[in-house]
Amino acid sequence: MLDPWATSQVKDYDRIMEEFGIESFDPSILPDQNEQPRLFKKRIVFGHRGFDSVSRRIKRGEPFAIMSGLMPSGRMHLGHKMVIDQIKYLQTFGANVYVGVADLESYATRNMPLDKARDLAINSYIRNYLALGIGKEGLEIYFQSKRKEVKDLALLLGKKVNLSTMKAIYGFNEQTNMGHMNAPLLQAGDILHPQLKQGPIPVVVPVGVDQDPHMRLCRDLAASYRLFNATETADGKIGVFVKVDENVDKLLNKAKSALEKEGFLDFKMIPRYKALYIQGAARSDLTSIDEAVAQVEKNEGHFGFLPPASTYHRFIMGLTGEKMSSSKPETAIFLDDEPKDAQKKIMKAITGGRESAEEQREKGGRPEVCSVYETMLFHTVDDDDEIQRIEDECRNGERLCGGCKKEAAEHMAIFLQDLKEKRDETEHQLNLYVREE
Repeated sequence: MLDPWATSQVKDYDRIMEEFGIESFDPSILPDQNEQPRLFKKRIVFGHRGFDSVSRRIKRGEPFAIMSGLMPSGRMHLGHKMVIDQIKYLQTFGANVYVGVADLESYATRNMPLDKARDLAINSYIRNYLALGIGKEGLEIYFQSKRKEVKDLALLLGKKVNLSTMKAIYGFNEQTNMGHMNAPLLQAGDILHPQLKQGPIPVVVPVGVDQDPHMRLCRDLAASYRLFNATETADGKIGVFVKVDENVDKLLNKAKSALEKEGFLDFKMIPRYKALYIQGAARSDLTSIDEAVAQVEKNEGHFGFLPPASTYHRFIMGLTGEKMSSSKPETAIFLDDEPKDAQKKIMKAITGGRESAEEQREKGGRPEVCSVYETMLFHTVDDDDEIQRIEDECRNGERLCGGCKKEAAEHMAIFLQDLKEKRDETEHQLNLYVREE
C-alpha cells in the first residue's frame, strides 16, 4: 500500500506501475525532446495517469491547468523542488497554475496549528516557489482553510465514497481521526476546483508516486458526478452512454450535436440502451469525445469534471540512502540551508562508491545508487555534457568519491546562494499571488 503521509523510499517502480495501473511516461508525447528538462529526458518522470489529454492540448495550443499543493509541516527540501521544475516547464505552454496550501490537511494529519502552517507555507515554501521561477502569469496561490469552493466541493464529493473504500485505499482504521479521513476529500476538492472556474479542462497534478492514492480516488470521484461515459466497448465500438435515467433522449441528442461540431458525422443512437455510437471513431478520439460531452454536462448545470491527469517522478535519494524527508533533517538538503551547512552534509553523504579507492579504480563507481550524484543530476548541473562526463568518469573508475563530493558541494553552494538572493527579492511579490479567499 502506498501511504501519502508516510511512504518510504520506493525500490521497484516497475512493480508499483504494474500493481496500480500507472502508465509509462514517454517523453515523445511532449514537444522538442532536446529542449525538455532533464526530469523528462532522463525519465525521472517515469509514469502518468491520463496525461494524453494534456499533451493533446499542448500540441493544439489549447488551455489546460496545473494543480499543485504543499503540506506546511516541515521545511522545503530538494525533493519538493522536483515538482516545481515540472510546473515551470509545463507552464511554458500557457497553463494556469493553482498552488493549494494544505493547511487543513496539515492540521488534521500532522497536528500543525493553522497560524504556524501559514507562516511555514509563506516563508519556507511560497518564497522558494517564486524564487525558483514559477511564471507569474496565471499563477494563483491559496490556503485550503480560506477557499470556500474547495471545502464545499469536499463535502459534496464525500457523498460519493464510503468508509470501506477509504479503508481499502488508505488503510484507515478505527483509530484514524475523522479530520484525517476528510483530508483526501479536501485534496480532491483542490484538484477538481479549477474546473469550477475554467469549465471542463484537463488538469495535471505533478507528484511523487506516493501521492497516487489521492489521484485514483479523485479520478473516481470525478467520474461519479458525470452524466456521460465515453468509452470503447468490448466489441471495439466507440460510444457515449448516459449514466442517469432522466432526460435520456434529450441528453443523447445534445451529445450528438456537440460531437457533430467536433467533426463526427455518423451516429447510431439507441435510446433504450442509453447509447450513442460514433461510427468511424477510434480509441484515440475518446479524449476529444469526452471533452465535448463534458461541456454538454456543464451547460446543463452539472460539473462535467474531466478526470484529472498526473505525472509521477522518482524520489530523490536522501543523503543517508533513504527517502529525503523533512522529518529527518540528516537525509535532506533544505532550500534555506546555509551553503556551508549543505556542503558539510554532502561531504558526509552515502555514495555509490566501492570499499576502497583501489576497488573503485578497478570496478568503477555506481552513480545509479549515489545520493551525491543525484543532487547534481536532478538539481545543480544543468549542462547535459557535463553530467554525462561525471557519470562516465564515475563508472570507469577515474572519479573517486572524495573529489566528487567536493565538486557536488561546490555546485550546491552556488545553487543555494543564488536561490537565497532570489528569495530575498520575493517580498513584494507575495501579495500579488497569494489569495486570501
